[in-house]
Amino acid sequence: MNGAPPATWRALLADTVARLDDRQAARWMCEVASGTDRLEAVRDEPATAGMVAHLDAMIARYLAGEPLAYVLGRWSFRHVDLAVDRRVLIPRPETEVVAGVAIDLARGLPRPAVVADLGTGSGAIGLSLADELPVEGITVWLTDASADALDVARANLAGLGRRAANVRVAGGHWFDALPTGTSLDLVVSNPPYVASGSADVAPSVVAWEPHEALFAGADGLDDIRAIVAASPGWLRPGGWLVLEIGADQGEAVDRLLVDRGYTDVAIRPDLAGRDRVALGRIAH
Repeated sequence: MNGAPPATWRALLADTVARLDDRQAARWMCEVASGTDRLEAVRDEPATAGMVAHLDAMIARYLAGEPLAYVLGRWSFRHVDLAVDRRVLIPRPETEVVAGVAIDLARGLPRPAVVADLGTGSGAIGLSLADELPVEGITVWLTDASADALDVARANLAGLGRRAANVRVAGGHWFDALPTGTSLDLVVSNPPYVASGSADVAPSVVAWEPHEALFAGADGLDDIRAIVAASPGWLRPGGWLVLEIGADQGEAVDRLLVDRGYTDVAIRPDLAGRDRVALGRIAH
């Protein structure tokens, strides 16, 4: 007796929407399982047994509470598509704003220029710098203290094509990852900035995302203090420091930068109007 014919992607999408009650999540899962970014092109084609099993596994993980980005294994950030898993934070829209500020400042730097994304995680900010800035005359460093995170960043770097040519990867704690004597024109970082034990963090974030990339002491400023304190020894005169900060940290980080001798200090908002980006410049 012959079994039922294989389900088409049209039918699988409808079934997944019904199971998740989330059309966008269902569509993304079907695209990942089918191996295409254009589900319409294959909607009337039958899925293989392996594809259906992959889709079922993703649905089960999502319904069990795993964040969608980890279920999919990838997430978009500005113009790059990143592999992500539990070894790294899920890239967020707030960080896209930070990357945009860094990219705009980097475009105005004299060439050649050297920029660094400290604590790169998945590589989101640094790879966006490499992707959106000219290949010639720009060197981009990606650093992280986590060997697991650097493995993810290297995988994402491999997908950048020719724009990966000017990217360097190094392991270590903040500036310690860089070769001695490196002079930088711009430093950007999304460091941990959540206060330990904060009740403002979503339970799913606490349950799934790496704590070492989230929490930074009693007031959330331990790592920001360390970066601000060390950065003048690495930045050239006129160089910029750009940091992602918590929505309630603008005043404190402004003071840290001014006390360290930075000029042109500014606190800029994210898309929701909350303090999110701190920047300052080393005096010429």
